[in-house]
Amino acid sequence: MTAPVFVVEHFDAGGGGRHILDGPEGRHAVSVKRLQPGEDVILTDGAGRWADCVVLGTEGKDRLIVQLDSVAEEPQAQPRITVVQALPKGDRGELAVETMTEVGVDAVVPWQAARCITQWKGDRGLKALAKWRATAREAGKQSRRVRFPEVADAATTKQVAALLANADFAAVLHSDFDRGSEPLATAELPDEGEIVLVVGPEGGVAKDELALFEEAGARAYVLGPTVLRTSTAGTAATALLLGRTGRWS
Repeated sequence: MTAPVFVVEHFDAGGGGRHILDGPEGRHAVSVKRLQPGEDVILTDGAGRWADCVVLGTEGKDRLIVQLDSVAEEPQAQPRITVVQALPKGDRGELAVETMTEVGVDAVVPWQAARCITQWKGDRGLKALAKWRATAREAGKQSRRVRFPEVADAATTKQVAALLANADFAAVLHSDFDRGSEPLATAELPDEGEIVLVVGPEGGVAKDELALFEEAGARAYVLGPTVLRTSTAGTAATALLLGRTGRWS
């Protein structure tokens, strides 16, 4: 098991390279994880910068004292994978973000598709977006990542089309098998740059949306002979792409 990960805003080591982890992260380390002197931990800003540390001791119930052994920067992996996720019902959105983060997605863009039942409006939308971002942070820590996925503001269909137009590889998961969509498993993928993958809602991508995306340069693909839920399709597709691009090698 790799060392547990905790998030910090700054690597402000004091005398002798010591750092005090406090606040909610410190409380979790001391009172929940019950870390002891000599155990290894990793501190990260969630944007690729991280430090190997060793626990020196604790103060009270929410302060962990660590020794920073080294600080490094993890480069952005290539090609970068962004999933445009149509808004699912209930808590399935957080499930999608959680599992995609654990697999290794680089960015998630919430999409208000035409056939989405869920609507992100006003305060409700802001709260839902905050949940997605909190989920990405916690899943990033749990999966021992030091570069967490970015969760963008909710995008309109036109904004999604603009993302696809600028991508090095643009795909829409489309389960209309009579249409002759290509298998994603055999698509020609770039070695670097940006891959953007669109996951539609439970009712599928509407015809006018698909036409707009194809006009922007995207192509329709299927994962296999079965239809996945919108909350799991992005995770399965990301895993496939990570394996095929060599990022899981």
